[in-house]
Amino acid sequence: MLLTEVDLFQNAWVVADLDQAMAQWTKKVGVGPFFVAGHIKVEDYHYRGRPSAIDFSVAIAQAGSMQVELIAQHDDVPSLYHDLYPAGTSGFHHVCHFADDYDRQIAAYVAGGAPVAAQGRFGDMRFAYVDTSPALGFMIEILEESAAMRDHFRMIADAAKGWDGSAPVRPAW
Repeated sequence: MLLTEVDLFQNAWVVADLDQAMAQWTKKVGVGPFFVAGHIKVEDYHYRGRPSAIDFSVAIAQAGSMQVELIAQHDDVPSLYHDLYPAGTSGFHHVCHFADDYDRQIAAYVAGGAPVAAQGRFGDMRFAYVDTSPALGFMIEILEESAAMRDHFRMIADAAKGWDGSAPVRPAW
């Protein structure tokens, strides 16, 4: 089953230090403002098919048409982030897209040899990471279509338009 018309809108990096990474992205590339969600609560979280929990924070900003997500894991539990980057290291982790038919798209990735590394829910919206790293060097995150999440991401993108460098770090919610 081949996926078509997948709109990849986000690039994400695992970082060792979220504050330092945001500062470097702002200083070196001019990206910002970053919207930070600390110690995110994930519901029905499964890692490699087993119930699990993870303590992590994210910072999201917009850079032109690309969304930049920075992720810092605060604990040492096995995770989709540590699958590619051991604690204390940083690097490119995943791209992301929305799915109109979430279950079909997950099934297509799995049928193509990319197992589900992690999945869960943020409120009513489901998400999954499929492990495409053996073939591509990174994972793919699939977000179930959500008007609320698209609106939130639009707010982040709008904040970046004409950003004057003030308040480079802001709360996500």
